[in-house]
Amino acid sequence: MRKRKPYTYQFAETMRQLDGDGLLLAATKPNGESNVMTIGWGIIGVVWGRPVFTVLVRPSRHTHGFVEASGEFTVNVPTPEMSEFVLFCGTQSGRDHDKFAEFDMAVTPGHDVTAVTVDACPLVYECRVVQKNDVAPAAFDPAIVSRYYGRGDFHRVYYGEILGAWAW
Repeated sequence: MRKRKPYTYQFAETMRQLDGDGLLLAATKPNGESNVMTIGWGIIGVVWGRPVFTVLVRPSRHTHGFVEASGEFTVNVPTPEMSEFVLFCGTQSGRDHDKFAEFDMAVTPGHDVTAVTVDACPLVYECRVVQKNDVAPAAFDPAIVSRYYGRGDFHRVYYGEILGAWAW
């Protein structure tokens, strides 16, 4: 059973995993349907006097609609043993797969949000969207646009107030 921790708990490990295989962003629509995707970009910090996990999600991603519908998400820090699941979640769409079912991955609703948490992950951040905006293509360094946005699929940036960090 996870226990509430400070949002800074195991910060270095979270950043290492984000820069490595990635983290798992999960969201649940009001009808109870859930999806998960791998993220490799994110920031933890303090904005507006609140602990915030900032994540980027392209509008073309299936998970985008889940975050939009609920205004919540969880960021789940996987174990190294979950690398196959993390890879699958980063390369396959929830439009075509029930990722949780295909990997027999148990989930539980969060303590502070209704979005699901991945039970196998030892650390989870539960977040409520407090601000969102679309990146401004004209404001980018052209090298970033050519490398990451060749198809013009620019991200929406979600600022999620960390309502709770939970670990076992």
